[in-house]
Amino acid sequence: MRATVMYGAGDVRVENVPDPKIQNPTDAVVRVTASCICGSDLWPYTQMPATPQGRRMGHEFLGVVEDVGSEVSGLQRGDLVVAPFLWADNSCDFCGEGLHTSCRHGGQWGLNGVDGGQGEAVRVPQAEGTLVRLPVGADSALLPSLLTLSDVYCTGHHGVVTSRVGPGKSVTVIGDGAVGLCAVLAAKRLGAEQIILMGRHKDRTDLGREFGATDVVPERGEEGIERVRELTGGDGTQAVVEAVGAEQSMHTALGIVRDGGVISRLGVPQYTEVPLGMDTIMKNLTVTGGAAPARAYIEELLPDVLEGKVEPGRVFDRTVGFDDVPDGYGAMADRTALKVLIQP
Repeated sequence: MRATVMYGAGDVRVENVPDPKIQNPTDAVVRVTASCICGSDLWPYTQMPATPQGRRMGHEFLGVVEDVGSEVSGLQRGDLVVAPFLWADNSCDFCGEGLHTSCRHGGQWGLNGVDGGQGEAVRVPQAEGTLVRLPVGADSALLPSLLTLSDVYCTGHHGVVTSRVGPGKSVTVIGDGAVGLCAVLAAKRLGAEQIILMGRHKDRTDLGREFGATDVVPERGEEGIERVRELTGGDGTQAVVEAVGAEQSMHTALGIVRDGGVISRLGVPQYTEVPLGMDTIMKNLTVTGGAAPARAYIEELLPDVLEGKVEPGRVFDRTVGFDDVPDGYGAMADRTALKVLIQP
């Protein structure tokens, strides 16, 4: 089969790799019908040291079950399923707490002999706990939105939930990438009254307005902080979702959060320290967030997607086949594409 392999910064190739097979009784094999490129894939795309063996890519996919191990129940050949961006047993104590990112028997796609999601098929460990069956056909027009349940929509939702957004609350989302836009959509779904989107790409912020943003702030740094405070009567917002991962973004988050408010760190951090000094101690802030336990959210978010109440799949603005996956990476890195859908 064909699969995406990254050999270093800017070096993405589509190569022939061994077909996946059942290795353990808890495995399943899924034929991928849709996958995508994640914003977090751009960090290795711009920074990964060259390596001779390469790294299998992709952690967001849905597809059709082709085979199941002897200990897998609840799934059968022909089922359309979505896989969260980490595989997990959904039965350990951490999973029971909704923290599938810390599953005692889970792991990441593309590592330790596990296939990546950007391939024609995937061996899925802990298949019964990982995969969620979708009650639609493999040709459904809902597939792009259903695919977002693998990562990006659940991640945006996680940022909103951990920053305690609810009816009547105010929230600022920093970053107009796909995760930030999905955080706007999630905040609207949970009843936020004021949703400020910080971003400067008009095509993206226009979509953010359609998703529910009440205000858009294109300014950055101190200008951006001042503008958000102007929009909030000088106080800042009760919640901030930091969906970029840059040090400047965290400085901005600290500058715009209301006293007693919550900052959720959602972007993959490219910094090692958070500047929580004496200038913040009197504000009684909470800094939280992290990798989203997508598996914990899929059943909650699925009905609204199936009913068309939300359309997170609108974040996909380009579709490529396998031959054009390297160009898809380039388009996202150049910001000529928001999020790239891959269809074999």
